[in-house]
Amino acid sequence: MKQKQQIGVFLVLVVVAAMLWLWNYRRRPVAAELFNPKDDFAFNIDNPQIRLDQIERARKTEYKSSGRNPFSPIQVSPPRVAPPKKSEPIGPQPPPPVPPPPPLTLPSNVKFYGVGTVSSRVAFFTDGEEVYVVAEGEVFMHRFRILRIGNASVEFEEISTGRTATAPLEEQPGGTS
Repeated sequence: MKQKQQIGVFLVLVVVAAMLWLWNYRRRPVAAELFNPKDDFAFNIDNPQIRLDQIERARKTEYKSSGRNPFSPIQVSPPRVAPPKKSEPIGPQPPPPVPPPPPLTLPSNVKFYGVGTVSSRVAFFTDGEEVYVVAEGEVFMHRFRILRIGNASVEFEEISTGRTATAPLEEQPGGTS
């Protein structure tokens, strides 16, 4: 829109708003209605006398307890019921649950003893005779995949099961002096 059209639309809106305000301003305010006791339900009783027959019927009502004291915060345990007799199951029985596998660890002869950087981050392992240099993502001993190499630990995954574990950096005894 051009600027003249925008100003024209604005002025029309201002005039409409002023007319609405004046129309509402000139209307009479609504007077608040006062409380009328005849409209209240409590005052619309045909016979305001005391109903002695209803009071007497309420007095003769017998209270039947559920066994709990409503004025005590301590709950009474429900009465004990004898447990049902165990019957022998019919049909084949499901096998007992399988115990969880032992935690994943490196073989006992393999030690994680160092970290280095060649072209990428590598971990050094030894089995007592041979040294293995493995990078992140590579397979180690045809069984483990190295997931992450940290400064003090290495995270690995067993390829066959998908279980993961962490091996700490092991200090090697000092060399010859």
